[in-house]
Amino acid sequence: MDRKEHECKSPQLHSRQRTTRSVEVLFIAHCSLLIEMAKVVEILDTQEVRRTLTRLASQVIERTGSVSGAVLLGVRTRGVPLAHRLASHIEALEGRSPQVGALDITFYRDDLDRIGARTPDKTEIPFDITGKIAILVDDVIYSGRTVRAALNAVQEYGRPDSIMLAVLVDRGHRELPIHPDFTGRTLPTAKKEIVKVYLQETDDRDGVELIEP
Repeated sequence: MDRKEHECKSPQLHSRQRTTRSVEVLFIAHCSLLIEMAKVVEILDTQEVRRTLTRLASQVIERTGSVSGAVLLGVRTRGVPLAHRLASHIEALEGRSPQVGALDITFYRDDLDRIGARTPDKTEIPFDITGKIAILVDDVIYSGRTVRAALNAVQEYGRPDSIMLAVLVDRGHRELPIHPDFTGRTLPTAKKEIVKVYLQETDDRDGVELIEP
């Protein structure tokens, strides 16, 4: 009896398995189609990223007067390698480099419920920022909430004379009255679009892309 029941149920079981595999294949195909349908526009290539950083370095030198009184604080994640690169470009132009630190803002964000939980990283500022011109460095400015969190975080490590902001891309749609002092590229975007920054240190290549779903 058990064997007959098994023989009777086996075709149904195989049918369900085939159906499940078919659904999986269709789902994967659907995801691949969505990726292919997304329009990717190159905004900056490798050379343009380099030229943009050189221009930002010139602006920083002009505004600060003496880079010896300025420090660069990269906002994790991609703001950190950008800060180091910016410092190198400043050194190439000025003959000396500002100090560079890394700032983690995880515990200062007010939008974790919207963007999801983040794993905290280490803040590394091995120098005194009191009395300095602190320049926050980030890859993209959007709503302004990341910068607001960074401003709060900086106060835990000293009292700079002034705080400035340098970004590679300003994509607009601010929710707070925050504006960068140094902007590499102003990029009009729709809210549904995605601005993706690639850096050699984190992504094995340099570039900026606008992804239109």
